[in-house]
Amino acid sequence: MPGPRDDLTRLRIALTAFFALDGFVFAGWVVRIPAIKEQTGASASALGLALLGVSAGAVVTMVLTGRLCRRYGSHPVTVACAVLLCLSVSLPPLTHSALALGAVLLVFGSAYGGINVAFNSAAVELVTVVRRPIMPSFHAAFSLGGMIGAGLGGLVAGSLSPVRHLFGLTVIGLLVTLFAGRALLRCEPAAPTGRGHEDEHEDADAPRRLDGRTRRLVLTFGLIALCTAYGEGAMADWGALHLEQDLDASPGMAATGYSCFALAMTVGRLTGTTLLERLGPTTTVVAGGATAVAGMLLGSLAPSVWAALTGFAVTGLGLANIFPVAIERAGALGGAGGVAAASTLGYGGMLLGPPAIGFMADWFSLSAALTSVAALAAVSVLVAVATRRAGATG
Repeated sequence: MPGPRDDLTRLRIALTAFFALDGFVFAGWVVRIPAIKEQTGASASALGLALLGVSAGAVVTMVLTGRLCRRYGSHPVTVACAVLLCLSVSLPPLTHSALALGAVLLVFGSAYGGINVAFNSAAVELVTVVRRPIMPSFHAAFSLGGMIGAGLGGLVAGSLSPVRHLFGLTVIGLLVTLFAGRALLRCEPAAPTGRGHEDEHEDADAPRRLDGRTRRLVLTFGLIALCTAYGEGAMADWGALHLEQDLDASPGMAATGYSCFALAMTVGRLTGTTLLERLGPTTTVVAGGATAVAGMLLGSLAPSVWAALTGFAVTGLGLANIFPVAIERAGALGGAGGVAAASTLGYGGMLLGPPAIGFMADWFSLSAALTSVAALAAVSVLVAVATRRAGATG
C-alpha cells in the first residue's frame, strides 16, 4: 500500500501540473496582446483599461476564494477554476472593441485569481507538512509553463491567428485539467500527522482570530508581493510591445522577450529552495530585489533588442523567489485567509500594474513607464529591510 510519503509526492506532482498550466495559459494570452490590440483598434490607454478587466475579476475572486477553500477545500476549487480559465482564454480574440475585450477579460481574470489563491493555499499546506521551503518549486512550474506558452506563441505568431492559437490553448488546457484534476481530487489535503478533524476545522477558521500584529505582517508580505508581481505583470503585458514598438523587433522576437524573462524566473525558482535554506528569506528578498532593479533599468532603457533581452533575463532572476516567499510566509501565518489577503495585494500588483503602465506610456513613453518596475522592486527591498529591523522576520 502507498504510504504517506507517496501520497504527498502525488499531491506535489498534481499541484505542480496546475501551476504549470496556469503559466502556460496566461503566457499564451499575453504574447497575443499586440495582435489583439491591433484587432480592436485600441490606444495604449484604452488597452490599459481593457486589461483592468483582468485585474477587477481577479481581485474580487481572490477575496472570495479563501472562504471557498475553507468551505469546500482548495483541491475542488483549483479544478473548477482551471476549467473556467481554459475556457475563457479563447474569448479575447473574438472581440472587436476595447469594451468587449474588457468584459471577457473580467471572466478570464476571475478564473485566474481564483486558481492562484486555491493552489497557493494547497501548496502552503504541503510546505507546512514537509517542513522544507519548497514553495519556489511550484512557482518555477508556473514560470516554466509561461516560458513554454510564450515560446509556442512566438513560433505560431506568424502562422496562426489569435483565434486558432488561443482555442488550441483551451483544448490543451482542458486535457491537462482532466488528468491532473482527477489526481488532485483523489489526494487528501496535506495535514500534519496525528491531527484530527477538529483541529483541521480550527485551522480553517484561524484567519478570523489573527491578532493585529499578525494581520499587519500578512499585509506587509502582501505589499512585498505586490511590488514584485507588478514587474511580472508588466513583463507579461508590455514586454513584447516594448520590443516590437520601441526597438523594431519582429513579432516572433518580441515574443521571445517574455520567454527570456520566464526562463530566468524558472532557473531562479528551481534554485530557490537551496537559496532559502542557505540565506534565509530576508536576504533572498533583498538580493533578488536589488538584482531586479538593475535588470529592469537595462531592459527598459537599452537601445538594442539584445541588451533589452539581457535586462529582461536579469529581472527574471531577481524577481524569481520574492513572490513565493511572501505568499508562503503569509499563508504560514494566516492559512487560506492569509494566502487570499497577500494574493489579493500581490496579484493585484501583477494585474493593476499593466493598466498603470498603459497610462504612463501615453503620458511619457513605454520605455519610461517600464522603469516603474525597477522603482517598485526597490520598494520591496526597503520594506523587507524595515520589516527585519522591526524584528518581524529572520
